[in-house]
Amino acid sequence: MSSPAVVNAFLAGLVAGYGVAVPVGAIAVLILGLTARTSFRVGAAGALGVAAADGLYAALATLGGTVVAGLVAPVADPLRLVAAGVLLALAVHGAWRALRPRTPTSTRTRRGLDTPTRAFLGVLALTLLNPATVVYFAALVLGRSDAVAPLAAGLFVLGAFLASASWQLLVAAGGSLVGRVLTGPRGRLVTALTSSTIIAALAATMLFG
Repeated sequence: MSSPAVVNAFLAGLVAGYGVAVPVGAIAVLILGLTARTSFRVGAAGALGVAAADGLYAALATLGGTVVAGLVAPVADPLRLVAAGVLLALAVHGAWRALRPRTPTSTRTRRGLDTPTRAFLGVLALTLLNPATVVYFAALVLGRSDAVAPLAAGLFVLGAFLASASWQLLVAAGGSLVGRVLTGPRGRLVTALTSSTIIAALAATMLFG
C-alpha cells in the first residue's frame, strides 16, 4: 500500500473511534463518577476497558463486515435488555454504597469496580454488551474500498483504539479533577448519587426509548 493509503486508513480509524466514543452516554458517566469516587488509576483502567472493547469490535468488523453485523442483529434486543439491567444494577449499587454508613476501619474490603483490574474488566464487559458498536464499525468498514487489505484493516483498528482510549482517558481525567474538588464526604455523596441517577435514567431510556 502507498503511504497516503496507509495514513488514510489510520485517520479513518481515528475518526471512527472518536465518532463512537465522543457522545456522552452511560459509560462516560460511569467513568466520571468512578474516578471521582476512587482515583485516576481506577478511572483510567475503566477508560482503557472501553477502548479495548471498541478496538475489539473494530477488529471484528474489519474481519467479518456484514457477517458479524448479521449475526449480532437477531440478538440486539436481548443484549440491550442485559445492558440496561447491568446499568441499573450499577446505579443501585453506587447509590447504596454512597448512602450506607461508613466503616471506620481502613481495611474494609473493596468491592464493585473500586480497583483498576475490576474497573477494566467490568467496564470492558459492559461496553461489549452494546451491539450497536460492532454494527457501526461494520458499516464504516464496508464503505471503504481498502477494508480487505490487512495493513489497512490493522491501521483502522489501531486508530479506532487510540481515539477511544484518548477520549475516555480525558473523561477519566475530568472525573479526577472533580474528585479533587469534591474531597469531602458530602461532595462524594453528591457525586455518587448524581452518577447513579444519570446511569439509571440512561438505562431507562435504553429500555423504553
